[in-house]
Amino acid sequence: MQSPPSAMLKAIKTLDAISIWSGRIIAWLIIPMVLSLVYEVVARYVFNAPTEWAYDMTFMLYGSFFMIGSAYTLQRKGHIRTDSYYSGWSPRTQGRVDVVCYLLLFFPPLILFLVVGWDFFLKSYGQGERIVTSPWMPIVYPFKFTLPLATLLLLLQGLSEFMKSLWAAMKGEWI
Repeated sequence: MQSPPSAMLKAIKTLDAISIWSGRIIAWLIIPMVLSLVYEVVARYVFNAPTEWAYDMTFMLYGSFFMIGSAYTLQRKGHIRTDSYYSGWSPRTQGRVDVVCYLLLFFPPLILFLVVGWDFFLKSYGQGERIVTSPWMPIVYPFKFTLPLATLLLLLQGLSEFMKSLWAAMKGEWI
C-alpha cells in the first residue's frame, strides 16, 4: 500500500475541514428556523395573532440550510448513489466511475451555476431586492448569496472527492 503524496493529503484534509466547518455552522440555522415556526404557531393558534414574517423567514432559512449543507452532505457520503451496483465494484472501478462523473457531470454544471448564481446575487444586491409580495418586504440578496456560496463550497468538496477518486482509480484503494 502506497500512501498518497503529502500535498494531496493536505489538500484533501483542508477541503474536508472546510465542508465540515461550514456544515456545523449552518446546522445552527435550524434553531432560528424552529423558533420562528414555534412563535408563529403559538401566535396564530393561541393568541389569534399570526405574524407577517414567519413564513418568509422559515422558507429563506430552510433554503439556506439545505443549500449550504450540501457540501457537508457530500463530504459525509450522504448524497444519493446507486449502491446496488457501486458497492459491488472494486475501489479501482469505483474511482474510475467517480472520476468520469466528476469531470463530466459534476464540475461543468456547478461551475456554470456558480457564475449564474453570482450574477443573480449581484443583480439582487445592486437593486436592493425585496420580496414585494410579503407585507414586511424582507431583503432578498443575503439569501440569494447562498446560491454562489453553496456552489463554491460544493465545488471545493467535489475537488476533494475527485482527488480521492483519482487515487482510488490509480491505486485501487480509497484514501
